[in-house]
Amino acid sequence: MPTPSLDALPIRSLTLRDLTACADLSEDRGWSREERKWGLLLAAGRGHGIDAPDGGLAAACVVTEYGPREQPSLAAVGMVLVAERHSRQGLGRRLMRHVLEEAGTTPLTLHATPLGRPLYEELGFKVTGQAEMVRGHFVPSGRTDVLTRTATADDLPAILRLDAEVFGMDRTHIVTRLPAFADQLRVAEKDGRIIGYAAAWPNMHTHVVGPLIARDTATAQALIASLAAHTNRPLRTDIDVRHGALLDWVKEHGLSPVAFNAVMTHGITELPGDWSRRFAPVTVAAA
Repeated sequence: MPTPSLDALPIRSLTLRDLTACADLSEDRGWSREERKWGLLLAAGRGHGIDAPDGGLAAACVVTEYGPREQPSLAAVGMVLVAERHSRQGLGRRLMRHVLEEAGTTPLTLHATPLGRPLYEELGFKVTGQAEMVRGHFVPSGRTDVLTRTATADDLPAILRLDAEVFGMDRTHIVTRLPAFADQLRVAEKDGRIIGYAAAWPNMHTHVVGPLIARDTATAQALIASLAAHTNRPLRTDIDVRHGALLDWVKEHGLSPVAFNAVMTHGITELPGDWSRRFAPVTVAAA
């Protein structure tokens, strides 16, 4: 039987049953397997994939929608991957065109590596910002006047209200998964009111800090320091470059630059919400 053309291979929905295949695809491209992150994205978002004729996935991506279920206000595209043996054959472009078609009038956003950026620009995405990934063992110093503590179940309504205000739309389906997904979920408060929150979740040998929502830089610093105080792993996070003071501070405290990703949008000229209080995403794969 002849091998079917890659152009003829259908694009199908991915589910949690495809978790191992998605992790295998990540590993095939030299990425970490990141099974925990794939699990979150496949549970909270919609996966799209193309099965390879010789087994496994030839390509995959995940779209995470925000806002009303009937008419999302924004969708984030992430984990766009094509197997090495099927690269440079148009699968990534075909998958992205499928995502654009399904999105209709819903605006899209993504974080693009330098390798992926030309494709996204070809498809009409525009660069609207930049994030810098930093990683390393945090070196504590000094005290802070900002009070932080472990979040409790009673904090969830306040966290959801703050998150929606800062992000500009409802993210309940992501935020409510954080207590089970993350190893730590902490809040900052003043006068009994929550002014920031952050999570640290395990990804291979690091703890990823995200989301990081805070009233100001000092609050963001206190949350990072409090997360670092409760782990022996290196920290990793992706910080909006407009928060230069925070980037300088984390580098002074042991984290080193790793890479820059372009924040891109399709259908809108800038992301909604209050960027001044949005320091880092839960993951760049879900904005």
